[in-house]
Amino acid sequence: MKTLLIYSFLSMVAVGGFAQVEKDTVLVVSRDTLNNIKRSITIKIGLGDSKDSTENESKPTSKISIQFIAARFDLGFSTYTDKGSYTLSAANSYLERATWKSSNFGFEFFQMGYRFNSHFKVYVGAGFDWNHMRLKQNITFQKDKANLSYVTETVDYKKNRFSSQYLRIPLSFQLRTNDDKKGDKLNFVFGPEIGFLLNGKVKQVSDENGKDKFKDDYNLNPFRYGAFARLGYGGMGVYVKYYGNDVFAEGQGPQDFRNLSFGLMFGF
Repeated sequence: MKTLLIYSFLSMVAVGGFAQVEKDTVLVVSRDTLNNIKRSITIKIGLGDSKDSTENESKPTSKISIQFIAARFDLGFSTYTDKGSYTLSAANSYLERATWKSSNFGFEFFQMGYRFNSHFKVYVGAGFDWNHMRLKQNITFQKDKANLSYVTETVDYKKNRFSSQYLRIPLSFQLRTNDDKKGDKLNFVFGPEIGFLLNGKVKQVSDENGKDKFKDDYNLNPFRYGAFARLGYGGMGVYVKYYGNDVFAEGQGPQDFRNLSFGLMFGF
């Protein structure tokens, strides 16, 4: 929970600052397409909420936009299903975790999209996503093994965290309302997402050994796919993400063991 509070504070500070900076630092380069078609290619570099250059126009034109951003900061909880159940089977009991200390964090740094009108846009993004599983058992996963393996330790760990980091690539379908009296919108975004494993990590803290960190792929699935949904107002919202394939690579770990994440997001 301490980690979640720190993430939450940093995210809110970052988003608040980014939103202010964007007004003065966004760089926009536009070029009309051929044949006088009312479409343009826009390259935008900015921080905070991604906004179209046509938002203040009474009749926005359809366009393609390419943006380097810092947005959609996810801060929430990460849970898992074992053959469709939230209760672990006896064979997978070593993966028992502290529910309120198993977290998800992520953000996006790039998007490229096409706005059909002021209410509908399609875009593909790129970002990073971390899942932290706080293990209850005093075990250590073994590196460079053909299958997920662990040893039981005599050490009593204060923290035994098993993490994965993915490059996430979502395809987003965005629906939004008109501005309200405050100038904010209600946004609903949904779509599929794929991910590529960057690394796995074990972090342990104990009185006997102090702090230890180990990196390996730990038989995690090198590729994952799933779906997500986001609902937000202004710069804040909620999200849920579910991945349709297993957390671990086929034949290298528990089968039908899948990940579900949900929580708050900042910087729509």
